[in-house]
This record gives sequence, C-alpha cells and structure tokens, in this order.
Amino acid sequence: MPATTAENQTTPARHPQRWLILGVICLAQITVLLDNTILSVAIPSLTRELGASTSDIQWMVNAYSLVQSGLLLTAGNAADRYGRKKLLIAGLALFGIGSLAAGLSQSSAQLIAARAGMGVGGALLITTTLAVVVQIFDDTERVKAIGLWSTVNSLGFAAGPLLGGVMLEHFWWGAIFLINIPVAVLGLVAVVALVPESRTKEGDRPDLLGALLSTIGMTAVVYAIISGPDHGWASGQVLLAAAVGVVVLGAFVLWELRVPYPMLDMRFFRNQRFIGAVGGAVLVAFGMTGSLFLLTQHLQFVLGYGPLDAGLRTAPLALTVIVLNLLGVAARLLPRIGTPGLIATGMSLVAAGLASIALLGAHGYGGMLLGLVVMGAGVALSMPAMANAIMSAIPPEKAGVGAGINGTLAEFGNGLGVAVLGAALNARFAALVPAAVGAASLPAALAAADGAAERLRISDAFARGLETSQLVGAVAVLAGGLLAALLLRRAERTERGGDGRTDAPSGAPSGAPPEAA
Repeated sequence: MPATTAENQTTPARHPQRWLILGVICLAQITVLLDNTILSVAIPSLTRELGASTSDIQWMVNAYSLVQSGLLLTAGNAADRYGRKKLLIAGLALFGIGSLAAGLSQSSAQLIAARAGMGVGGALLITTTLAVVVQIFDDTERVKAIGLWSTVNSLGFAAGPLLGGVMLEHFWWGAIFLINIPVAVLGLVAVVALVPESRTKEGDRPDLLGALLSTIGMTAVVYAIISGPDHGWASGQVLLAAAVGVVVLGAFVLWELRVPYPMLDMRFFRNQRFIGAVGGAVLVAFGMTGSLFLLTQHLQFVLGYGPLDAGLRTAPLALTVIVLNLLGVAARLLPRIGTPGLIATGMSLVAAGLASIALLGAHGYGGMLLGLVVMGAGVALSMPAMANAIMSAIPPEKAGVGAGINGTLAEFGNGLGVAVLGAALNARFAALVPAAVGAASLPAALAAADGAAERLRISDAFARGLETSQLVGAVAVLAGGLLAALLLRRAERTERGGDGRTDAPSGAPSGAPPEAA
C-alpha cells in the first residue's frame, strides 16, 4: 500500500494549529506527571483504609514508574511505526481506564495492578507528546515549544503533592486517581479533532525481540536503582536485578547491531551532539531530583516544617522554570550563544544552585531559596536545549524513539540522583553521629538520643551530610555540563568543516536541525 503524504513527510513544517495542539499535548502530559508524585501524600490513607503494608506501598509507587520506564523505547518505536496520533489516543484511553480502576480499588493488589496499567498509558503519552511537537513545529519555533512542554513537566512535578493534599482534605484517597478521568476524556476529544497523524514510511519490520529485550533490561536496571536505597546496594535482590538488566541490555545492543530494521539504531551513539545531549539530560535530572529528595528531608527534619509547608517551600524551583519557559528565555538566548553555550550556562547555574543550598541553606531557608531559584533558572535554560539537541540528532521519522530515549534518560537521572546523593548523605551522617546512637536514619537517631544536646548534634550531623551530598551533586552536574557542551561544540565544528559529514546514521540530519535532512 503506498504511503500517504503525512507518512512520507520527513521534514517537519509549521502546522497552522500548532499552538492549540501544543496545549492539547500539554493537557495529556500533565496527567502522567502528576501521578509520578501525587501518590506520596496518600500513603497514610492507603495504610489505614486498605491495610497496605510497607512492601505494598513500595509497589504502589514503583509499579507505575517501572512499567513506564521499561516501555518507553518500545512505545516510541510503536508510535513511529503505527502512527503517533493513534498511540496518543491509546495512551489516553489506557491511562483513563487505569485511573478508574485505581480509584475504585478495594485491595492493595488491585491498586498495584491498576498503577501498572497506568504506567503503560503513561509510556505511550510521554513518547507521543514530544514526538508530535517535533512533527508540527519547525526549527525556528521548536526550542520554544519544547520549553513550554518542559514547563508542564516542572508544573506536574511540583503540583502533584499539593493537588493530592487538597483532594485528600475534601475526598477519599481514590479521588486522586478519578480526577484524571475528565482530563483524559477531554484530551481524547481534542486529540481526535486537532492532532494530525504522522508515522514513518512503510516497510520497516517490527523488531519484536528488540522490544522484549529493551523492556526487560530497562525495567531490571530501573528496579535496581529504585530499590537500592531501601534494600541495600549489596543485597542479593538489587545485585540480581542489576545483573539481569546489564546482561539483557547487552544482548539488546548486540541484537540491534545485527537486525536489518533495528528499534534503536546504535549508530546514533557515534554522533557527538547526541552523546553530549544524552549525558547532560541525565545529569540535570540527577541534580534536580536528587536535590529535591534531600531538601524535603532537610526542611522537615532539620528546619521543622510540616509536609505541606515543606512542599510549598520547594515550589520556587518549579515556579522559576515555569516563568522563564513561558517568557521563552532559552529560545531567545539560543541564537546568540548556541546550544553548547546555553547548556553550559544552564548546568553551571544548576551546579551553583546546589552549592548555594549546601553552603548557605544549612540552617535557614534564605540560602535555600536562593539556591532553588538559581537551580530553576539553570533547568529552564538547559533542559529544552538538551531535549532539542537529542531530537535534532535523530531523523524526524524516528521522533518517537527519540522521545523514548529522552524519557528513559530522565528516569535514569531521577533514580541515580536519589540513590547517589542519598548514599553520600548517609555515609557522611553515619561518620558524624555518636556511635552509640546508630545511624540507620535521622528519626531513629533522634528517638534514641539522650538529651537535647545530643539531638542537636545529630541534627547538625544530618545538615552536614546534606551539605556534602549537595556538593557532590554540584560537582557532578558542573562536570557533566562542561563535557556535554564540549562534545556539542566539537560536533558543530565537525559539521562546519571538511565535507560537513558526521557520524550520524544514514537519513539522519547529521546533528543538524531536522530541516537539514
């Protein structure tokens, strides 16, 4: 069957309703992002009303992220092959059905299964939303569009706990899931009416074994990262999951190098622009998520704020990202300083924000507020530029795979940030607390402390541990930002010199914007 014009299109052009479509896409995206964090505030209610154990709670939280991260590459490839609009509709439908099942669950097992189903819908939505953005915006507007798409990410991340808290004050715990249903229905109607269909050319065979290997491998690695802090990095459970993930992903790479129609063309990893953007994306997620994970503990355990007050005091980071992206600051700076300069500037600001929190925020909120705002500015500059660099290094007809890579990197960065910075905090804390108290956790150490003076020393030790971990994050983000900028600069010089060829796969834009393909 001959391909349609939309299917043969490899050079994205401006769609006349592109900004309205972007609004629809952001509506679909925010439901997925809210459910990454909204469940945390419902844990006491779930424990009380469903009789959920600690293990049950962990699986309620992790089932969603595990299924979602494991399916991102497969979902992106399916969207490219079968149609991005079709998969966007399927994702909204699955997410809505999963939300209904979650809200009406009568047991922990039912809720865990429903959350896994929501993860399938979430994987489809994350990949198709960014892929559609690439298809409907040309190079002159794409950075601004991706910036607005990133704004929704920050808004969803920050608003989840706050929205959950408001809902739980007036309704039962199931309402935090049922609120997704009208949003999903509205999104379905809007997608059907407005979003154009696009897919890759006919002829590629589905890479079923590649899809299976990537799903198993990604799920195992992400599970090891998520469960490491709770079970111990040397535990058999974590080591087995990590080993399975590494072996299966190794098999996935070997298979993709041999199969004639690979799900993920490994030649992308020869492209210095792609590698630089990949490394930067992981480290921005690493610094932001790891920092917020530690900050919520600092605000509650050291500075004495309640959960809602602590959540409100982390909001300046997300608000800064939202304001700067709505103003289009990154899109305006990009023509002046280029992608490498924008990423280096942004990640330097993220590192400076982490350092400010470490050095100025140990005993009060003022220094922490400064650090959050500086971090937000850095994220607003660097994240849209890196997402655009990743998508520009991949042929437009593989936009779904590119979006899957971008989402997978965010999951890895989030997990590594919590794991590595948390490990740095625990190591410093264990070295400083009195040996007789023990250092399993700050609440346990405080409960076992003998007198106010000892509790003060323990709190001070925790604050010092936070300082160390934030500085570790700052160094990692700064080094990663400079390396990413260097690789991107070298890629640009390669494109300008000689015959202009790079190591990009055949049909790719050779690190240039997709319009050059």
